[in-house]
Amino acid sequence: MTQTVRIGTRRSELALAQARQVAAALARLGVRSTTVAVTSAGDTAREPLSKLGTVGVFAARLRTALLENECDIAVHSFKDLPTQKIPGLETAAVPKRETAADVLVTASGAELGDLRQGAKIGTGSPRRAAQLKRLRPDLRIMDIRGNIGTRISRVRGLHPQAEGDLDAVVLAHAGLIRLGRTDIPSRILPILPAPAQGALAVECRSQDCPAPEKTHPLSPLARALENLNDPESNFSASAERAVLAGLQAGCAAPVGAVYENGILRAGVFSPDGSSALEAELPAAQYPHAGELGLALASLLLERGAESVAPLHLNKTRRSGGSGGDISPFAGSALWREEKQDPTAAANDISAKW
Repeated sequence: MTQTVRIGTRRSELALAQARQVAAALARLGVRSTTVAVTSAGDTAREPLSKLGTVGVFAARLRTALLENECDIAVHSFKDLPTQKIPGLETAAVPKRETAADVLVTASGAELGDLRQGAKIGTGSPRRAAQLKRLRPDLRIMDIRGNIGTRISRVRGLHPQAEGDLDAVVLAHAGLIRLGRTDIPSRILPILPAPAQGALAVECRSQDCPAPEKTHPLSPLARALENLNDPESNFSASAERAVLAGLQAGCAAPVGAVYENGILRAGVFSPDGSSALEAELPAAQYPHAGELGLALASLLLERGAESVAPLHLNKTRRSGGSGGDISPFAGSALWREEKQDPTAAANDISAKW
């Protein structure tokens, strides 16, 4: 392949590390690449993530760059993408997934149960906050922002050059691994992760997607993306995201899901941690990830998920990375989750796989 593939990525340390991971995988397939870094509104905004709406806020600028031919592919944290399909774009590959787990980071490597009464824990995730409150109602959950390094520096006693104001922070284990920070004292938390946490999504324009229904020969880029895809990782992440699509869960809804050992589990949690509803289904009866996720979402709804948590809790954000609307895509699903047909959304997620 003589084409040099332009890889679109955000400018954060973790996003650049993820782009380098994809670039290395493409290099092993004989594909040359270069990185195109953009700044998203999620990177520049100062509001808490729970108010911004975590789904889509980091992806919109990158998707715009892809649609406007500033790059050939875009690398996302799969959990950051809205479930709604964007016309002209496709998820072409999900490389081999890292662990989906959340971890508790402390100076001593303490378990959650070992923390002092009323300990202060930092997280910007309503899903994490709800489950932590359920496990330890005494904890003081602090809404925090910033990259991994910034969050780690807030842990009291962990960073030699920072005083620290928190007893612990909660991070995705995959992020620490990708940044080579496995030296940080951490313990895996017994909570449900965000759907598709630990998975990357490589997005491309529709004409470059290696969809099996295409009758004409694949382009060199499409062939490379086909080889980059890990079917097992794609299935697990897509099944989890189909739960979100079926629930029509908004950006700030405390919903978790994980697929492992042939079982899809998901849960809906009240924001204050007082109640929860969890369910699971085996994959054996569902050949497609979308069907499995939708079936589990239906089961949760039948059992009263909407009475447990505000599933449609959301926050629309329309400003671009440098202020002002993104044109011509402002107000579209580039930014926000909109009411949609959940069956169609789940089919968009996994029909190819």
